[in-house]
Amino acid sequence: MTYAGTGNEKATSAGELNRMHVGQTVSFETDDEILVFGRIAAIARRGGSTTIALEGASDQGDLKSAYMLTTDQMVYLQPDMLTNTESTIKDLFGKVQDNLRGHKGDQGGGSGPRMGSGTDPM
Repeated sequence: MTYAGTGNEKATSAGELNRMHVGQTVSFETDDEILVFGRIAAIARRGGSTTIALEGASDQGDLKSAYMLTTDQMVYLQPDMLTNTESTIKDLFGKVQDNLRGHKGDQGGGSGPRMGSGTDPM
């Protein structure tokens, strides 16, 4: 099995994880081909490895409370709703600005009837 995340997840290497990712939902495939989904409780780095502790998990069956990954192993993060919303607002604001710039030349250049043109609409 080779897990590559879902369409809405953001791929990042385990070595790029930092304190800002604590609390986010993560998914990844372990070396023994177990697919893991969980919420990051803590992140630790040592040498060439990154350890991800999962919130609420206990060492039972195939589920561990922490997984040691190589720093180049890909993990997949669910989009942070606040960052996602902020990005959407910025995109929409940019589009509004572009539309306003595009309509600047339309002020007074319209083709409608003009006052004093000699035609009486009545």
